[in-house]
Amino acid sequence: MEDQTQRKPRILCLHGFRTSGEILKQLVLRWPEPVIQKLELVFLDGQFPSLGRSDVEGIFDPPYYEWFQANEDFSEYRNFEECLAYIQDFMLKNGPFDGVLGFSQGAILAAALPGMQAQGVALGKVEKIKFLIVISGAKFGGNKFGMPKLASNAFSKPIDCLSLHFIGEKDFMKEESVALLEAFQNPVVIHHPKGHTVPKLDDKSLEIMVNFTDRIQRMI
Repeated sequence: MEDQTQRKPRILCLHGFRTSGEILKQLVLRWPEPVIQKLELVFLDGQFPSLGRSDVEGIFDPPYYEWFQANEDFSEYRNFEECLAYIQDFMLKNGPFDGVLGFSQGAILAAALPGMQAQGVALGKVEKIKFLIVISGAKFGGNKFGMPKLASNAFSKPIDCLSLHFIGEKDFMKEESVALLEAFQNPVVIHHPKGHTVPKLDDKSLEIMVNFTDRIQRMI
């Protein structure tokens, strides 16, 4: 009988604004085999078809999706509650999941999930999220983004959830990504020279990533 301790960590992957699960999959699968083969990655499309132009038009094929909507200055949100219900429903039907990976809008969402789950306002019917991989993330309630009502206490105390954060030197979200680190206990960080993207891994990044995957493997 197969040793149950050797199952791969299952990770729900949340794409960026007006992209798709397929697009995120193409980006993440550029990571080296020693990382990819250790993980079971499940890519979900946002519930809402894109309501406007996508920044990836002409680079990646449609369709494009979004997780929720916001007004121009990100002070008010729409469909945030629906988004959380949609993710929980998917996790119930396709889980269990051990962790969540997010990029950009998906990373902002992912970063808030453990705190909301601990507060009992989201993902109450699924197992506790054990770890996060946050790529170009930010914090609701930070300098750039307002706070959806349901997330109002998500960062009220340090997030006790193993986390790996990718921060790009040329990313327009760099400042927000750095600020997000303060919300987590003992965050692991990969710095990369690129902008707002899922970076390929150099030797140092690969070492950090492999160590992180080994930690989550032991944890599950």
